Amino acid sequence: MPQPRQASSRWAQLADVRDRLGPVSLRELLSGDPDRVERDVLHAAGLRLDWTRQRLDAGAWEALYALAGEAGWADALRRQWDGEHVNTTEDRAAHHMALRLPRDASCHIDGQDVVPEVHRVLDAIEALVQRVHDGRHVGYSDRPIRSVVNIGIGGSDLGPRMVCAALAPLAATTAEGHTLRMHFVSNVDGAALEAVLRESDPETTLFIVASKTFGTQETLTNARSARSWLLRHTDHPEAVARHFVAVSTHAGRVAEFGIDIGNMFGFWDWVGGRYSLWSAIGLPVALYLGMDGFRNLLAGAHAMDRHVLETAAPDGNAALRMALVDIWNHNILGACARVVLPYDERLKLVPSYLQQAEMESLGKGVHLDGSPVERDTGALVWGAVGTDGQHAFYQLLHQGTRWEPTEFIGVAEPAHGLPGHHPILLANLVAQAEALAHGKTAAEAAAEMSADGLPEPEAARLAPHRSFPGDRPSTLILMERLDPHSLGALIALFEHKIYLLSTLWEINAFDQWGVELGKQLAGRVLEDLQSDTRLHPHDPATLATIDWLRARLPAS
Repeated sequence: MPQPRQASSRWAQLADVRDRLGPVSLRELLSGDPDRVERDVLHAAGLRLDWTRQRLDAGAWEALYALAGEAGWADALRRQWDGEHVNTTEDRAAHHMALRLPRDASCHIDGQDVVPEVHRVLDAIEALVQRVHDGRHVGYSDRPIRSVVNIGIGGSDLGPRMVCAALAPLAATTAEGHTLRMHFVSNVDGAALEAVLRESDPETTLFIVASKTFGTQETLTNARSARSWLLRHTDHPEAVARHFVAVSTHAGRVAEFGIDIGNMFGFWDWVGGRYSLWSAIGLPVALYLGMDGFRNLLAGAHAMDRHVLETAAPDGNAALRMALVDIWNHNILGACARVVLPYDERLKLVPSYLQQAEMESLGKGVHLDGSPVERDTGALVWGAVGTDGQHAFYQLLHQGTRWEPTEFIGVAEPAHGLPGHHPILLANLVAQAEALAHGKTAAEAAAEMSADGLPEPEAARLAPHRSFPGDRPSTLILMERLDPHSLGALIALFEHKIYLLSTLWEINAFDQWGVELGKQLAGRVLEDLQSDTRLHPHDPATLATIDWLRARLPAS
């Protein structure tokens, strides 16, 4: 087993900076640094990124940039872009940026220019989108498609689901004058699929089965049940071919299922699941928004790619600065989580999306060479949409004994015409960031209560309960409007941040071996649950659980 390596002196320098800044409050940093806004607000690909409320000063940034330079952040970006096999445990490239390149670009992976093939798949997707939207792609009763059910899991579900929810006000209208109804099924719990099927018409529903190998247990179980549901309503010989399409690379299994190979859309082993939204996995997005909307999503991501890849100065690179803020908060200041707080109902699934993108990518305990890591990697990511969260968990954020850095996401332009709502929403966003940073001292709380007429002894008694420690850092990410371009840029920004964090920690952001053991054991447990005898060895607690469940499971 490789031995732990010696930590770089750059980490020790960051600890010295932390100790220097220890007595300095965020109030003081905000009021005493005239260059703070100019230095710590950055514009990139249409996004406004604001780190002014982080517990950092110019000296801290310089120490972080030095750490990044020593880690070779710019060379790491170049190696990824050049198609090198940065996914070292699976010996493959990780080049999802190639999926959003324009048609006239070129990008070589393993000696082949992949751009023509990428656009061949995009053109095939566009052809299906057109057939569905103009009513030429019909179901078994010759009625046009009105609803789409995406069956996938993980990266084959969360990305398209999040984007469709975020951009729902921009959904395209079909020739019939309808907007396609979008459904997503990922959980193998049959209640999830049943709920969707209850709302679906078998004559007008199109199923997308998204599985690279067409062998993912949860996805194929749901797909087979959906096929059975369809065939209970018709014996038309082309029912499955008309109502099912596939996003996969395994033509044999797709054909065996009954799907027309002409409606199979492939992608490549250099596209990881949680980075696959830009590939054919984004087919639900293309169907929902129309192809122009999907291409604008790709263009927004490409604009962020250009910003990140072409910005050589560390202080101007948005993805690097985001990564360094995470390093500072988690490795230097000791936070274990990051709270993502979108102040826009359309972005309510962003925290869930980032949970997978970041925690699956960065939840690693060994370096690229197999030696154990010396410090924490991958923060816990959680959150909810504002203002709902303010009436749920913000109490802990403001006055709890644990502090966590927060990330606010806001949109200047609303998606509705109701007067008065949006200013209130945005006022709450800004106020929460200000409150977390500044807090309120006991003396300030007592003075407020006394000014309101409360007797001084009672004000003094209540002051500790009504004071806030402050010094709780946050980042503000703002966009002028939420459209495909800006959302594409936002997602790509997080993707680049994840890779740069993996570079700084020297871990692999592109494998996910941690999910495999549970899958392997689930297969053995399933065999035991479905058998009258014990087929596999388990510990006593697991055996007792299996026996209890087996006695209560309904007969298959």
